[in-house]
Amino acid sequence: MVKKHLLHLLLLSAVTLLWSCSSTKHVPVGEYLLDDVSIKVEDAENVSTSELYNYLRQAPNHKVLGGLKIQLATYNMSGRDTTKWYNRWLRRLGQAPVIYDQTLTTASANQLRQAMINKGYLGASVSIDTIRRDKKKKINVEYNIKAGQPHRIASIEYNIPDTTIAEYVYADTARTTIKPGNLFDINNLDDERILITNRLRNQGYYAFNKDYITFTADTAANSKDINLTLNLNYPINPNDTSKTVHRQYYIRDVIFVVDYEAGSVDSGFVALDTVKYKDIVVLYGKDHYIKPKALEECCFIVPGEKYQAQQVDLTHEALGRLDILKFINISMKPVAQIGEQMWLDAYILMSRNKKQGVTLELEGTNSEGDLGFGVGVTYQHRNLAKGSELLTAKFRTAYESLSGNFDGIINDRYTEYATEIGVTLPKFVSPFLSKGFKRRMKATTEFAVSFNYQERPEYTRIIAGAAWKYKWNNRQNTVRRTFDLLDINYVYLPNSTIDFIDQIAPSNPLLRYSYEDHFIMKMGYTYYRTNKRIVSTTLRKYILQPSVYTLRASIETAGNLLYALSNALGQKREDGAYKLFDIQYSQYVKGEIDYTYTRNFNTRNSLAFHAGFGIGVPYANSSMMPFEKRFYAGGANGVRGWNVRTLGPGNYDSRNSVTDFINQCGDIRFDMSVEYRAKLFWVFEGALFVDAGNVWTIHNYENQPGGQFKFNSFYDEIAMAYGAGLRLDFTYFLLRLDLGMKAYNPAKNQERWPIFNPRWKRDATFHFAVGYPF
Repeated sequence: MVKKHLLHLLLLSAVTLLWSCSSTKHVPVGEYLLDDVSIKVEDAENVSTSELYNYLRQAPNHKVLGGLKIQLATYNMSGRDTTKWYNRWLRRLGQAPVIYDQTLTTASANQLRQAMINKGYLGASVSIDTIRRDKKKKINVEYNIKAGQPHRIASIEYNIPDTTIAEYVYADTARTTIKPGNLFDINNLDDERILITNRLRNQGYYAFNKDYITFTADTAANSKDINLTLNLNYPINPNDTSKTVHRQYYIRDVIFVVDYEAGSVDSGFVALDTVKYKDIVVLYGKDHYIKPKALEECCFIVPGEKYQAQQVDLTHEALGRLDILKFINISMKPVAQIGEQMWLDAYILMSRNKKQGVTLELEGTNSEGDLGFGVGVTYQHRNLAKGSELLTAKFRTAYESLSGNFDGIINDRYTEYATEIGVTLPKFVSPFLSKGFKRRMKATTEFAVSFNYQERPEYTRIIAGAAWKYKWNNRQNTVRRTFDLLDINYVYLPNSTIDFIDQIAPSNPLLRYSYEDHFIMKMGYTYYRTNKRIVSTTLRKYILQPSVYTLRASIETAGNLLYALSNALGQKREDGAYKLFDIQYSQYVKGEIDYTYTRNFNTRNSLAFHAGFGIGVPYANSSMMPFEKRFYAGGANGVRGWNVRTLGPGNYDSRNSVTDFINQCGDIRFDMSVEYRAKLFWVFEGALFVDAGNVWTIHNYENQPGGQFKFNSFYDEIAMAYGAGLRLDFTYFLLRLDLGMKAYNPAKNQERWPIFNPRWKRDATFHFAVGYPF
């Protein structure tokens, strides 16, 4: 209770300190603080009020948590003497008061009216209402928009004198973005210009751009219907004013400049060596750091064929998978006309990345007074065999001292040694498939082996693995797919552990299985999709979008091939199961799906929603899921009122024994979260969240009473938590501290509704993590 009252006192003191300073402390005499701005729209369809705020030339100080102007309050804590460092520091952290400007208000009204006109409301009007509060030196501004009746497209005609180019346009009119009955939206007209331009640039019209396309709108008197005409104009000859037709271009030569420096091509690039390989020419600098074959496999631009913009994009995308390349640019240079055809030379300009790199990671832990540390080293070679093959070698060791009662426990510490070595090839590698098919796949291939040695209080374990997988990413990195063709995991526990298991788990099949040797050979597929767009791949900055979604789905299955072979070879079962090298192999299917949606109200406030579901089903050669493949609840990315692996399954009542975390896992998971996020000041962000979820078992295991999923009761076993978080956003990474409180606890023999009777020690959980929870 003391901690609870202390926290309340600190919060009250902070709020009192912030608001003790007048919000108009730094507003000059005779001026007004722009306190609030609102927009009201009448009689408009498909018009988002939140989108219209982007057209304002002046907005009030940032608000968070429903209306608190924390940045302004921080600024107002500063004194007027700017020679003192703490005053300058507070002003940098905060935000100066926004002083009302009549000129900017009028400009905002004009911008709003133009936005409505662009959406088809040609008769829209905007009026301004201001409310002055002279005693408080504040002013509110309200923009009232009367949209009026919109103009709509009645008909669409095409005016394309060039008959050759007209055939390409008419061939795809079914895909047009403008149709009769639509609003006369200028943005839709511009989208149509871009669509036609892209279509023509994929038919050889390299010099074509959207400025050649114009629209003529004809409106009858006293009518809101518009007869629209699309005009595709002739190009103008720069030598005289005569009209010429648009010309199709063909590719003459494809030239790779592998050590490009700005301006070197235009000033006459001098190569130290020139290599012709199949249809490409490679100009080398000081060395042959990349093979011509690797470049040719990434090139989709074909000499002698029509220019196609999509071939340029495919080439850029393929070269982007070569980690040895730092910079890639494809430049088309027109050459003299040969016969009746126009020709282009394709210059593919590249500069190299660092060939090798080493990364060192250090971490420290403090788990209830038990201190530990971790050290990790990662080595990368980006050009192993001069084909941009990426070698990655990871080495990690960790140690943590443990305290407490170690009766029946085999180790008094946590120690781990891990290594993983992988090679990534920037192409689809597979036997028995044609080169054309492999190029169309546009995938990278990864091979990896790993070894992990662990000492825990409960066991000493060795995990070895090998993997062969394919990955596909589009150029914008908004769609990612992974196919695990083969993923093998072998878990071995020393014989001494068996005695330990016989003592503590003579009748617990889950605990026994978790400590016994087992073998998993699986394959799986993962799909990821988002509409989040990146501005800079270097800084990983994203464009602010009104709404952002992320979808991730995966499925994996294990043991099917081995089971089929066991059957085909007539292998005998031992203890009711087939074995490989005297080890029972796992057989199961597991699927997961997660969806996240974030609504950005403005640059400083957003609401994020997440929902996830997963299920794993053991069958045939397995009676339960492998421990490491089961789901768990709680933790920094789960229901944050609980620590990791301390929630569930179902209404299972944890006894808090040393090994009880083994039982707190399941075959089914469901979790859902809603989080309000607000930028406070400087790098600080705040959050309020509500989490819900749990895990369940498919079968009724004796050692997990109350954990089985049942349709008529599972909803009573969904745990709920609430809390607040503080984040530090350093652009490159985000540090997160969350305080979660239990709201509803489904566990038997425990407080069912802690939200009505909160206890700090029992219900509060702190989480420290890197990155957002979802």
